[in-house]
Amino acid sequence: MIINMSLVAVILYVVLGMFCFTRIHAFRAESEIAMRQMLDSSRSKEPPKNDTKPQSPSLDFGPGGRNPAFNSTPVFLVTLDENNEITDTNSSGSYTVTDTLSEAAVSAAFAVSEDQGYLSDLKLRFIKQNTPEGTKIAFADTVQETRALGELVIQCVMMLLLFLLCFLLVSIFLARWALKPVEKAWEQQNQFIADASHELKTPLTVILANLRILLSHKDATIRDELQWVESTQEEAGRMKKLVENLLFLARSDAKSTPMLYSTFSFSDLILGCLLTFEPVAFEQGVMIEDEISDDIFISGDAPQIRQLVAILLDNACKYAGIADVLEKSGSSDKKVTVTLTSENEKIKLTVHNTGKAIPEEDLPHLFERFYRTDKSRARTDGGYGLGLAIAQTIAKNHHGKITVVSAKNLGTSFTVTFPVSKEKESA
Repeated sequence: MIINMSLVAVILYVVLGMFCFTRIHAFRAESEIAMRQMLDSSRSKEPPKNDTKPQSPSLDFGPGGRNPAFNSTPVFLVTLDENNEITDTNSSGSYTVTDTLSEAAVSAAFAVSEDQGYLSDLKLRFIKQNTPEGTKIAFADTVQETRALGELVIQCVMMLLLFLLCFLLVSIFLARWALKPVEKAWEQQNQFIADASHELKTPLTVILANLRILLSHKDATIRDELQWVESTQEEAGRMKKLVENLLFLARSDAKSTPMLYSTFSFSDLILGCLLTFEPVAFEQGVMIEDEISDDIFISGDAPQIRQLVAILLDNACKYAGIADVLEKSGSSDKKVTVTLTSENEKIKLTVHNTGKAIPEEDLPHLFERFYRTDKSRARTDGGYGLGLAIAQTIAKNHHGKITVVSAKNLGTSFTVTFPVSKEKESA
C-alpha cells in the first residue's frame, strides 16, 4: 500500500507540477503581450511625419491610455530621452506609478544587459525598446501574478492531500474487502491442518497401543494376539484412506489433480455402483430403489465420478434410519432412492434417503471439511467428515454443482447437476 501511495503521489505531483508550470508560462506570456501592446499603443499615437493625407482614427485607449486587451495585467510605460531622462510615464487602468518606482525600475532595467527580463527586487518584468526619440521601457507588475500562483499552489497541494486521503481510505476499504477471502482461506487451512492432525493422531494412538500390548506378550503366538493384529490392520487401513482423501483435497486445491477425461455412460456407471452397494444396504437393512434413465452420457473422469456416486450412496445408506418420514407413513423400511434424468442440457443425479432431517443450522456447513452433524457416530461408522467435501470438489472439477435439501417428513436429498455431454462414446 505504501508503494502504491508513493507512486500515486509522484504521478499527482508531476501532473500538478506540469499544470503550475503551464500557468507560470501563461502568466508570463500574458504580461509580455500586455507590455508589447503598451509599446505598440504608444507608437501608434505618434503623429506621422511628412504625411498630408487625412489621418486614420487613432487608437484611443481612454483615460490613462489603457488597452482593454491587457487591462488585467498592471503595466506602465516609461519614456526616456536621448540622455535617458524620464520624460513621461503612462500606466494601464487604475494602476498608479510613483516617481520613485519609475526611477528605481528604469535604473534596475538599465543594469540588465538584455532588452527584457525580470526584476526580482521590484517584482517587475520589463521590455526595452529603442526609438529615434529615445528609449521606451514597458514594465509589468507581477504582484498579482505571484499572489495568483501562490493561491494556485495552495489549491494544488490541498487537492493533492485530499486525493491522497481519499485514495488511502479507498485502498484500505478495498484491501480489507480483498483480504477477507484470503483470511477465510487461511483460517480454513489452519482448521484443516488442526483437524487432519487430530484425525491422524487417533489411529496412530490405537496402533501404538496395540504394538505395546504385542511387545508385552513376546512369547505369545499370532493366533493368541490376533485381536490386536486385526485392530492394528483396521486402524492402518483407516489412516491410509484418510491420507488418500487429504491428498486428493490438497491436489484439488492446488489444481494439480490429474483428470483423465472421456465420454462414458453415466447410467451404466450408476447401475454398477448400485450393484456394489446392495450387500452394504442389505446388512444395514436399507432398500435401494432406482429410477435411472437409459443412455445418459457424461464427459469426465470416470473414477472420480464413481467416487462421487459411492460417497452419496454410502452417506445415504448410513443415515437412512427410522425417522419422521417412516413414522408418518407407518412404514419401518429404510429406503434410498437414486434418480438420474437429463433435461434442459443438464444431467441431474438425486440420491434421497428416508433418514432423520438434517438440522437447518447444519445445512450450510455440510460440505466443509471434517464437519459432522453427528460426531458421536464418527468412529463407529468410519467417517472423518471428508466425504461430502470430496463430492463437492469432484462436482466442481466437472463444472457441476451439488445441493442438499432436508426437511421433516421429507427426508434428505442430495442433487448433483452436470452439463450434458455432446458425444455418446463409451470410455
